[in-house]
Order: sequence, then structure tokens, then C-alpha cells
Amino acid sequence: MQHDPLNDALVTIKNAEMAGKKECAIKPSSKLIGRVLKVMEEYNYITQFEYVEDGRGGLFNVLLNGHINNCGVIKPRYAVSRKNLERFEKRFLPAQDFGVIIISTTKGVMSHSSAKDVGIGGKLLGFVY
Repeated sequence: MQHDPLNDALVTIKNAEMAGKKECAIKPSSKLIGRVLKVMEEYNYITQFEYVEDGRGGLFNVLLNGHINNCGVIKPRYAVSRKNLERFEKRFLPAQDFGVIIISTTKGVMSHSSAKDVGIGGKLLGFVY
């Protein structure tokens, strides 16, 4: 029984990266996982991903490129304002301008730098570097 599919997806990606694999399958799929993968693809942490319907919740095939050192979810999912984003950057990322914190905002799922540019906050979902 899975309690947090997003956590399971990021752990699957991390384990495949550490094993040196070129692709991995994330199942079950969800819209939230797809949007997080889209942010990771925008910042070149993964090469590409595609949704495959298998009749049991679907799955994502993710092509890895070896650029991920660590990734994970942030629990509890803190609500953060635009002013407090820097505090969480220091907490979850190893260095300034190195890595991405993924945030769920009213404008959709985006990176912390995009949220700063737009000037909104949201709920912290995960990090990748």
C-alpha cells in the first residue's frame, strides 16, 4: 500500500540514477508526478519522460541523463511565502543557485526561482540537485 506516490517516484528516480541506469519506470502515475517531472525536464535533470497507459493506473517511462545527485520530497509540505523561499533554499539545497526546489502554486507546479520571478509562494513539494 502506497501512502505517498510522489515520494515513491522520486526515490525510484534517485535509486536508478545511483545504479547508473539510463531509464526507469514510475508507477502508478498521477498528474502531480507528471508536473514534477516536467519541472525536472525543464532544468535538464532528466532527458524526457512519457506516459504509458497500462490499464492499472498508468506509468511514466523516464529517460535519465546522470545529472541528479539527490532528490526527494519535503515533508510536511510547508506553506511558504515568496519572502521565505530563501530560508528553505538554505535548508534543502547544498549551495546557492545549485539545485531546484519544486513548489505547488496557484499558477501550477514550478521551481522556486520561477515562483520568485512571478512573485508568489505555495506549498513545497520536493527538491532536486
